[in-house]
Amino acid sequence: MSCTANKEENLLKAISLVREAAKKGAQIVCLQELFTSLYFCDTEDYEHFKLAEAIPGPSSEKLSAVAKELGVVIIASLFEKRAQGIYHNTTAVLDFDGTYLGKYRKMHIPDDPSYYEKFYFTPGDLGYKVFKTKFANIGILICWDQWYPEAARITSLMGAEILFYPTAIGWATSQDEATNTEQYNAWQTIQRSHSVANGVHVVSVNRVGMEQNGAMKFWGGSFVTNPFGTILYKAPHDKEEVNVIEIDLAKTDSYRTHWPFLRDRRIDSYQPITRRFIDED
Repeated sequence: MSCTANKEENLLKAISLVREAAKKGAQIVCLQELFTSLYFCDTEDYEHFKLAEAIPGPSSEKLSAVAKELGVVIIASLFEKRAQGIYHNTTAVLDFDGTYLGKYRKMHIPDDPSYYEKFYFTPGDLGYKVFKTKFANIGILICWDQWYPEAARITSLMGAEILFYPTAIGWATSQDEATNTEQYNAWQTIQRSHSVANGVHVVSVNRVGMEQNGAMKFWGGSFVTNPFGTILYKAPHDKEEVNVIEIDLAKTDSYRTHWPFLRDRRIDSYQPITRRFIDED
């Protein structure tokens, strides 16, 4: 999905696309990161805080009514105003009957050129989360969380059958095609590895479109993998698309039984992972 500067317009567009997905047979619908606005973190601008809202709040309540009407689960990434001066990059999960199941607050917050998220978002303090929906136990992680195997592992160990990653990532239009390809391949590869290491399906949903006055092309390329990291579906880089992919959760046990990575974990040896860097005895 591409976005505009009009928050209400984006929300209505998202609802229309949720309806399209449901009509195609979707049971779980995942919207991209911060779908009610342009990706505003390219600049540090206090005006952008006006985009934030409570969760539950106006957007999640409208989507809850849609979830109930259509009988689908909706994963909705929103800019959360928790309190005066405290904001989060947060995803709300709405069950098939409109029930608000809870929220996940983005844990890893980047600060890079054109991605100045530390200016806006307080790091998540709810920990990793799994939501028991009608159709599956789902784990939610958000964009920059994608690069951290620890986040995927912990969420999987909590019982997630599918990891969903609402995302907003793109290419600077000033860079060359070889760099673009290398960046996309790294992004996809790290998430495919989460599928393999944890024996779970991964669903990564990214925005498309030119933003930042033409300086950024969001690269789309949304995809779904099975527990062996096989690509079941990949979206185009340059256009909007609604697609429904059938996932057979019953096969997860077979993958995990034949390649029992979870069985052979040496949890007694992993304490050093809690250190920033292992540079002292």
